[in-house]
Amino acid sequence: MLRITLGGPGAEGFRAGGRDQSLSIFLPHPGQSEALVPEGEDGAWYPKWRALPEDVRAVMRSYTVRAQRVKADGSTEVDIDFALHGDGGPASRWALTAAAGDRLKALGPAVEDNTSVRFRPPADTDWVLIWADETALPAASAALEWLPPGTPARVWLEVPKTEDRQALNTAAKARISWLVRSEGALPAVEAVRGAELPEGTPYVWIAGESSEVRALRRHLVQERGFDRKRVTFVGYWRRGLSEEQLRAEAIARAGAEE
Repeated sequence: MLRITLGGPGAEGFRAGGRDQSLSIFLPHPGQSEALVPEGEDGAWYPKWRALPEDVRAVMRSYTVRAQRVKADGSTEVDIDFALHGDGGPASRWALTAAAGDRLKALGPAVEDNTSVRFRPPADTDWVLIWADETALPAASAALEWLPPGTPARVWLEVPKTEDRQALNTAAKARISWLVRSEGALPAVEAVRGAELPEGTPYVWIAGESSEVRALRRHLVQERGFDRKRVTFVGYWRRGLSEEQLRAEAIARAGAEE
């Protein structure tokens, strides 16, 4: 995991809602001095961006805002944690070579209470269940920081290697289990299925690889009897598909439903 701090013109208008707040970053292609994103209000930029040749338009990726702060001089900084996986993907490749002064573009909310924050425990929640893989670890970490002091939480965090584990800051009464794949950790469903969970009304937030997320949701709703309305599940990625392919699938699906 590599943390990169963003700042610059426009950052002062950004308002993160904490928890699993996401934003879109736009990366330049090799040889480009900056990311090419057409201008436009209220989403008007998107069809223009889609119409550009794939090797010209900026590479768009979604990331969690790990932290936001205002410096003494009034400027705003935003921290993004990148899960590195070599140079196989454009975001990881960019992060590996990024240096102070490198440019990208970002699109995020101007108000804290926005639809990109999905971690929203109802007021009657007695305890919280969290599962995340390494791609959702920044969001899970931020959610744990946000939880009110003493909130009971049962947490599973899946990472590739032992050294990927992190010190987590939370005032919640959290029991955290690290599932390290290189150590032969159980898959998500098996780990949760074998656990004794707290009594009371739960709220669930699970995020990571899509098939793992769906399988865990099925277990919680169908086998454990959890209210599906209290389960927030987010597929951050799908094994074997790029974000461009996932986006194309979503667009095709939306078109078929019209």
